[in-house]
Amino acid sequence: MAGLVVGGVTITHPERPVFGEGGPSKGEVAAYYEAVGHWMLPELRGRPLSLVRCPQGATGPCFFQKHHADTLGEHVRSVTLEEKDGGTAEYIYVDDVRGVLELVQMNTLEFHPWGSRVDDPDKPDRMIFDLDPAKGVEWKAVVAGARMIRERLSAAGLESFVRASGGKGLHVVAPIRRGPSWEKVKAFCEGVADALVAEKPALYIAEASKAKREGLIFIDWLRNTRGATSVTGWSLRARPGAPVAMPLRWEEIARLKTGGAFDMKKALKRAKTLEADPWEGIASLRQSLP
Repeated sequence: MAGLVVGGVTITHPERPVFGEGGPSKGEVAAYYEAVGHWMLPELRGRPLSLVRCPQGATGPCFFQKHHADTLGEHVRSVTLEEKDGGTAEYIYVDDVRGVLELVQMNTLEFHPWGSRVDDPDKPDRMIFDLDPAKGVEWKAVVAGARMIRERLSAAGLESFVRASGGKGLHVVAPIRRGPSWEKVKAFCEGVADALVAEKPALYIAEASKAKREGLIFIDWLRNTRGATSVTGWSLRARPGAPVAMPLRWEEIARLKTGGAFDMKKALKRAKTLEADPWEGIASLRQSLP
């Protein structure tokens, strides 16, 4: 089949299955990102990105990519950032849906932005808590944990937002004024996670050790470091069934049964029927870290 033009970008091999036989094709993935791009861009635009690229589809080997290459597309931007070793490298970011689609043409399935922006990468403006349940943990415990984080953030004067991860859990995200360093933000998030563990040690853990997580929900606060990323809302996940990371209103999480409740088809339907962004107001919030 000849290339398919989606949003001004030529998608080669659009008929190729991406999520196994019978699952969405490359062309359908591109059409999905074109359809949800206006919902997705506010969280994605102007932030350094890590990509999950799957040249053989989600059922084949995939890899993370954070460094820019000219072959990615003319609307895929680059920004020079300092590396841990003191050197510099060109990192990826996008400003428009066409850039997203050029990355889809290069077999990108997942988009993972930083918690800071390209114009000031050392000053975070987003905090994230990733609730990752071990096998067998009841979903209601994940929901309860997200609500507890929301309450603790609210007590600190911070409004927060929630997202189904597209996997097993939930993400709680809080915007903040730029100013505090990554170190200060990380310490604050660690304190929130530790407080939940102290209150409910039989349910939660704040250590990354997988050996200690059995039967518990890991409250991952470690994403709040320079260079760490988290999947953006509306991004597909490179997993069976084409699940989607979905921004939600807080009242919606009670109706979910899993963090992977939305697949591509359900996400498209939601995008067409939404009257307002579930995270409406997040960009205009002006709240400071205590």
